[in-house]
Amino acid sequence: MDLKLEVVILPVSDVDRAKAFYETAGFRLDLDAAPSDEWRAVHLTPPGSECSIMFGTGLTNAAPGSTQGLYLVVSDIEGARAELVGRGIEVSEVFHDGGGILYHGHEAGDTTHRLAGQERIAGPHPDRASYGSYATFSDPDGNGWVLQEVTQRAPGR
Repeated sequence: MDLKLEVVILPVSDVDRAKAFYETAGFRLDLDAAPSDEWRAVHLTPPGSECSIMFGTGLTNAAPGSTQGLYLVVSDIEGARAELVGRGIEVSEVFHDGGGILYHGHEAGDTTHRLAGQERIAGPHPDRASYGSYATFSDPDGNGWVLQEVTQRAPGR
């Protein structure tokens, strides 16, 4: 049985501001429906992704900005970062994890799990190892995204 993650709900405080941010970032608008004043759904999809995001009014009780560690996989970390910056999105510099462990940041990647031996080192992974280079950004509410460079998928993916 296939189980496919299709939509992630993001908690935001201002639906129109979030919609403008994600459209600026290049996400495709799939739906903006408001059948009542109490309910509105905005559905967007990142370029090339099979999974989408949704936010709006009446969709979640989670605090705006509380979603962290959303990964966007890219084949060229520097190119993806440059494109987002060119679109007006504030993105961290490219970095890699000195401990060799999958990077897992919070608050847009500003805090790492030091107990796991992680050390955030400037620049892409020295060998450009797949899954090894990152950059981070946040939406206007602080929902945190991680760009991760993947050039060769792990077996079975």
